[in-house]
Amino acid sequence: AKHIFPGGYIPALSEIMPAIERAGLILTDLEVWRLHYADTLREWRRRFKANAEKITRKYDARFIRMWNFYLVVSELSFRYGVHVVFQLQLAKRQDAVPLTRDYLATDHTEHSFHDERERKYA
Repeated sequence: AKHIFPGGYIPALSEIMPAIERAGLILTDLEVWRLHYADTLREWRRRFKANAEKITRKYDARFIRMWNFYLVVSELSFRYGVHVVFQLQLAKRQDAVPLTRDYLATDHTEHSFHDERERKYA
């Protein structure tokens, strides 16, 4: 449909990796968000329903049915393992990022990653 994921395609991880390698990038971390996106889609549908009155002023009944169907089918495809979201961390160099994810929870205003890495490996 014109307004629902036009030209959409969800590549497999096996399709993405060759392009990453050709670009000279290194996969430094990979996280699989199994049910996260299913929950996101469920929340989007809840909000869609909560705003139905506003939406019907702008879109026709056919679009609303199609959008709701898209959200339901998408949620189920993520909930039951047909699709997953991969969060990839890519770098040009192996030492460009820390060895653990601890830095994700730190306050970045105090020091930079490079300062922290220098302390760890000094």
